[in-house]
Amino acid sequence: MKILVVGSGGREHAIALKLSESVHSPELVIAPGNPGMAELGRLVPVAADDVPGLVSLAREESVDFVFIGPEIPLALGLADALAEAGIPALGPSQAAARLESSKAFSKAIMAKYGIPTAAHLTFTELESLVAHLSECPIPVVVKASGLAAGKGAVVCLTREEALAAARSMLGEERSFGTAGDEVVVEEFMQGEELSVFALCDGQNYVLLPSAQDHKRLRDGDKGPNTGGMGAYSPAPCATPSVLATSCQTIIEPTLRAMESEGCPYRGILYVGLMLTKQGPKVVEFNCRLGDPETQCVLPVLESDLVDLSLAAVQGRLGDVHVPAPRKSAAVVVLAAEGYPGPIRKGRKIEGLDQAATLEGVRVLHAGTTLDEDGHLITSGGRILGVTGIGEDLHGAVERAYAGVQALRIEGAQWRTDIASRGLAALPR
Repeated sequence: MKILVVGSGGREHAIALKLSESVHSPELVIAPGNPGMAELGRLVPVAADDVPGLVSLAREESVDFVFIGPEIPLALGLADALAEAGIPALGPSQAAARLESSKAFSKAIMAKYGIPTAAHLTFTELESLVAHLSECPIPVVVKASGLAAGKGAVVCLTREEALAAARSMLGEERSFGTAGDEVVVEEFMQGEELSVFALCDGQNYVLLPSAQDHKRLRDGDKGPNTGGMGAYSPAPCATPSVLATSCQTIIEPTLRAMESEGCPYRGILYVGLMLTKQGPKVVEFNCRLGDPETQCVLPVLESDLVDLSLAAVQGRLGDVHVPAPRKSAAVVVLAAEGYPGPIRKGRKIEGLDQAATLEGVRVLHAGTTLDEDGHLITSGGRILGVTGIGEDLHGAVERAYAGVQALRIEGAQWRTDIASRGLAALPR
């Protein structure tokens, strides 16, 4: 069996690793991949947003199916182009991927079909947006509607912050480019956040392990929003009752809604939830696995990812059961100096060999590359994800930080409190 994995980040490294552990022993072709993925499959320098190039590659390699990791190729219609070429792919159509690529679209779907989420309004003109923010209740959340690499939502605790975010998105600065052509303003929801992942085949679905992530840069959930500084799985707050309610009031109605809209959802639906006093409400939908959550979710997944992927692609999820996780995992992200702003690249990465000797520790590459001498150096904002796997969350966190301590990257930054909320919720 041959599988094409699309993407180059920590999420795709985790996906490729899990696929490689399948009983089917698949041959992996990875486009474009990263240095850490080279030992798992053959890297091919085709960019993740090169839709024609990826279709040609899949056809030339005669792959059995394509696992699409990032959101951008899905938003560009890669799954549709592969389908037209007769190549199975795990990922939603371009129309279905609008649940992530357009927050305005996803909010409209939730409003039309009664799916619980924050009260919201959508704006395309700065003047009307400023007028609304000048009188609406505060705190408030201001979101760029389009894809913004996980950084397009600004939680505004003061009116001044809200007006500044509005002018940044729709004013002359256009900080998020075309992603900010539409701006969604929604009420600030209070509660605990939870990430739920549903693998869908258009009508049926199964749940993957839950997770909680840490979006803020610094300990104590302080500092700017990032693409994610760490995560842990499963989340203690994902009780059977919470999951059952989320399925009944959110996931199942969303699948019915997308089918009614003529764009059945096939692929992985990421549901970011806020557990409010009124019950679970949608913070956001994503059309793929989250990053870095994937780096802790897949290590505790008890099912074969190849079998699950094929069942989703072939519409057989109604016959599939995914066992509950028996272990826990936590991932700590090492980010570059300056992240999430301008960063320093080209820093040498050391200690990987030492980390590799630690039991229950996996180091997954994200922003890495090789210099002209073959040395591993930093190339992106989030450099590595260090995952610890343990019998319980305490053990997983301990192992993750042991892995972090083995690594040496000048200027690197990381949080020291990953999974603190989950640990606090466990019996002492």
